[in-house]
Amino acid sequence: MVTIRLFRVGKKNQPSFKVVVTDKKNAPAGGRFLEQVGFYNPLTKERNLNKERILHWISRGAKPSETVHNMLVDGGVVEGVKIPVHNVVPITEQESVAKAGEKS
Repeated sequence: MVTIRLFRVGKKNQPSFKVVVTDKKNAPAGGRFLEQVGFYNPLTKERNLNKERILHWISRGAKPSETVHNMLVDGGVVEGVKIPVHNVVPITEQESVAKAGEKS
């Protein structure tokens, strides 16, 4: 399966990311990816996304990662809602009652 994901480049403490199209099972290490479709600099919040190529790869069946999907929604490339990237598990009432019972 082909995926659109981030590829970290840059020096230590100066991250920069390429947005690349790559095979899901192989990490894009050493520049082995199908195509670079943009970049993102988290320090300056600068983004450059090639909308035409991203839509081309999505039409071919490429799936964006959660972070890239959120970037595409922000950039107006795709329609939809953002995906929560951090897995926050809500504590149900039963779990909170059980934990309170253990402390007593």
